[in-house]
Amino acid sequence: MKRGTIIILVALAAIVIAAFSSAYTVHQTEQALVLQFGEPKRVVTEPGLKFKIPFVQNVVKIEKRLLAYDGAAEEIIAADQKRLVVDTFTRFKIVDPLKFFQTVNSVEGARGRLGPIVNSSLRQVLGSVPLSSVLTEERSLLMQEITASVTARSLAFGIAIIDVRIKRADLPDANSQAVYNRMKSERDREAQEFRAQGAEVSLRIRSAADREKTVLLAEAEKKSQILRGQGDGEKNRVFAEAFGRDPEFFSFYRAMLAYEKALGSEQTTMVLSPNSEFFRYFGDLTGNVRGRTIRERNEAPN
Repeated sequence: MKRGTIIILVALAAIVIAAFSSAYTVHQTEQALVLQFGEPKRVVTEPGLKFKIPFVQNVVKIEKRLLAYDGAAEEIIAADQKRLVVDTFTRFKIVDPLKFFQTVNSVEGARGRLGPIVNSSLRQVLGSVPLSSVLTEERSLLMQEITASVTARSLAFGIAIIDVRIKRADLPDANSQAVYNRMKSERDREAQEFRAQGAEVSLRIRSAADREKTVLLAEAEKKSQILRGQGDGEKNRVFAEAFGRDPEFFSFYRAMLAYEKALGSEQTTMVLSPNSEFFRYFGDLTGNVRGRTIRERNEAPN
């Protein structure tokens, strides 16, 4: 191969390498800062294919999208001396790449700077209002005030604060336990009060039911006594009417009932005189009835 051909190939290779070294692309989610020996030369914010001086200039890409900073939970004392644990997150955007590069250099550096700023603004704003304001509708106004405060202090780093929000706002563990114990005691007191009221209502209902039961039983007993008396009266009337129609048969019927009741058991032993009035309806061995019947006695002349 001739020497001239080698020189041409080397020159072409150098041109290709230089072309590749001078070209770079900027994505639509990025912005670029062109540095020459470490000194900023220009800022590129438009996406596309760009060029720089090869081997002399280099490109630093910087995020153009929204970024987030999730701060650690901080304990803050409100204006009414109530303690509150606040956990926040911040959304921000790099609006001045040159100032950003010169001050914080990287996204992690920006987050490191934002932490103290957000913490200071939280303490300043929330420390000037009572705890109740953080837990009511005033909270949105307080967050706007905190966002404005953080924005004013972060512009020096080429950062624009989009929003600062409170993720969680709780009482410290010791206070939470005390509040829980107080709420538990209050609920226990309310439960005991409800139980006492229930017992009172139960006793009142039971007393009314017992009183109504007593009245109903008394009325039922009264009606039963009246009905029993009416039944006994009717029974006596029927018996008297029957006795009036045939006294002898009635006497005989009563005697038969007495015999059945007295002599019904096989183990019954009675010692009576044969001439006793109780046996007046029993006949003798010849079949004659002992004594005269009541009718005969009534019809016999005196």
